[in-house]
Amino acid sequence: MADPLLDDLLDWLRIPSISTGGGLPADLLRAAEWVCKRVIAAGGTAAPVTEHGGNPIAYGELAASREDAPTVLIYGHYDVQAVGPPEDWDSDPFEPRIEGGRLYARGASDDKGNFLPLLHVACEMARAGELPVHVRVLVEGEEEAGGHAVSDWLAADERGADAAIVFDSGMADEHTPAITLGLRGMVMTSLEVRTGRRDLHSGMYGGSAMNAIHVLHQVLAAVMPGPDGRLREELREGIAPASPDELASWARLKPGDEVIAEVGGVPIHPGAGAEYYERNGADASLDVNFVEAGEPRTVLAGSARAVLSIRLAPGQDPAVIDAALRRLLTEATPEGAELTIETMLAHPSLFAPDSPAMLAARAAIERATGTAPALVRSGGSIPIVAELAAKGIPTIVSGFALPDDDIHAPNESFRLESLRLGEAAARELFVGLARL
Repeated sequence: MADPLLDDLLDWLRIPSISTGGGLPADLLRAAEWVCKRVIAAGGTAAPVTEHGGNPIAYGELAASREDAPTVLIYGHYDVQAVGPPEDWDSDPFEPRIEGGRLYARGASDDKGNFLPLLHVACEMARAGELPVHVRVLVEGEEEAGGHAVSDWLAADERGADAAIVFDSGMADEHTPAITLGLRGMVMTSLEVRTGRRDLHSGMYGGSAMNAIHVLHQVLAAVMPGPDGRLREELREGIAPASPDELASWARLKPGDEVIAEVGGVPIHPGAGAEYYERNGADASLDVNFVEAGEPRTVLAGSARAVLSIRLAPGQDPAVIDAALRRLLTEATPEGAELTIETMLAHPSLFAPDSPAMLAARAAIERATGTAPALVRSGGSIPIVAELAAKGIPTIVSGFALPDDDIHAPNESFRLESLRLGEAAARELFVGLARL
């Protein structure tokens, strides 16, 4: 039996729309045009947008069957990660392969396969004259590369929407759908300590001249989490506590100790596993991601570098935390040493579980899947979601990816069942949001 959604996905996946290096601009444009052609064929309007620089944005509009219907923005990204060593793949990453109920290809889960049901269902309903909401289609080509084109587009957009749907997330487990209510923000920080014009001989100057590695350790120690993994209070300012709805939903999820053990991790402190969902969705964390200094010989390093990141909980202001971090680092720097700090900020986001749009989404996904969605917070960040939140657009962040989809890795895949669930959920979401 023909499966138009699967056929379309196979066709889109064959376009090697890599944005992280090694991809061709022509392929990125083809992937954007592919989206626009589907919208136009369904009676809508669409064209690639390039005036904000970067890779083309596929933007289109599909009209509802009634003029006074609400407007829903659907967002996804057509760009994909590079494939890495081709020999690590069991088949050509851009020639999709179906085996064991899974579709294998780069982008199968992140984000072509996850997003496409939203576009496919909107086009199908529009062709039939049954689309209950006006749909604005926004599919970018720089999500994997951290580009700014879609942010610039959104900042300039004055029309907005009554709600947005982002299918770029996953299920709580293979049987439980999820809605991500909160995403963490970030203060990404690069540090450089300088204590001299060059490295010095440790026999001649050790114990009398500054060692940049020692100073870097001293500076980092001032902001390190405590033995329980919690940050000092200056870096936790503004954290919004989890709602009763969220706490009840987290109790349904896999125990945190199991989540950590499955990836080979070790809890940072006894009891951290039991607090996994609160720690990784509703609290701040700090990690040193990179350190570079010295030589494997007897020298006093004249400079040392580090990169650290603070994941911000919903409710926190990146500018406030950045200022507190800078102050703590600077105060810990000894006289005579030079400290340079550079930061990049991203806002967290949080949506109320009992807002009209979220209640409609929760009911729609339960109708589609037969299971009430878990209400979760993600430890990661999706910048576009924070930007939608800042515009006051309630955003349903969901999707049907699973950990064993191996996104960004060789043999990335997506369950055919996940594709089916996405199609059913998209239909019910459009119907449910039409009542806003």
